[in-house]
Amino acid sequence: MKFGICPLSIIPLRLESSDKSELVSQVLYGEIFKVLEVQKKWSKIRLNFDKYEGWIDNKQYQFISKEDYETLNEVSPRYSSDLVDFVATKEKQLLTTPIGSSIHNAPFLEHTFDGRFISEQQPKSYLTETAILFLNSPYLWGGKTPFGIDCSGFTQMVYKINGYSLLRDASQQATQGEALSFIEESEPGDLAFFDNNEGDIIHVGIIMKDNYVIHSHGKVRIDRLDHSGIYNVDEKKYSHKLRVIKKVI
Repeated sequence: MKFGICPLSIIPLRLESSDKSELVSQVLYGEIFKVLEVQKKWSKIRLNFDKYEGWIDNKQYQFISKEDYETLNEVSPRYSSDLVDFVATKEKQLLTTPIGSSIHNAPFLEHTFDGRFISEQQPKSYLTETAILFLNSPYLWGGKTPFGIDCSGFTQMVYKINGYSLLRDASQQATQGEALSFIEESEPGDLAFFDNNEGDIIHVGIIMKDNYVIHSHGKVRIDRLDHSGIYNVDEKKYSHKLRVIKKVI
């Protein structure tokens, strides 16, 4: 078994070993992972944070030893809390880092970070405050940053930045937490899940106060939420059908 770390701002994580393959997620600065398979140009990896698997370009990551992987895994996490920040390399070059980057691993990469970060679990009320930072971020299938983010990447990152773990996909996140019977039982920070006509979970958003929901649909936006689902305030129609509300924390 080999191991690696992301020394760049963002690495695309693809379904197959090709630049043309679907983007399924992203590896952010400082994240560590197991390398499951190495080909000539591509490696299949499993992220340490959420165990998500995919293929990354061999030129975009750095091998680390098993000992380093285990040591870094024990470091108390610190996640950058500004939408965009940077680290400085030992050559005094700047490298941008998106919000939620694992800057606790910067010293291992011989980088320095002087920005703001979160290092402990935050109160549940902070979730919606963090979510609002992403407002108007464009929707991107597989994205996890303010420059492009999908619905489950959005909820995962908001929870991660505040010290909580969610799985990667909406259908996976729907297996976590306690189901609530009514919207009235929910509180800001709970997750609302939505399904298609086949009953598959296809969307997720974060509940806000006063029956609003913030979610990534075209862009990160705020819409009304009721027992039927999400009511798009711009198009004046329902965009998603409510399946279940989950209290994860």
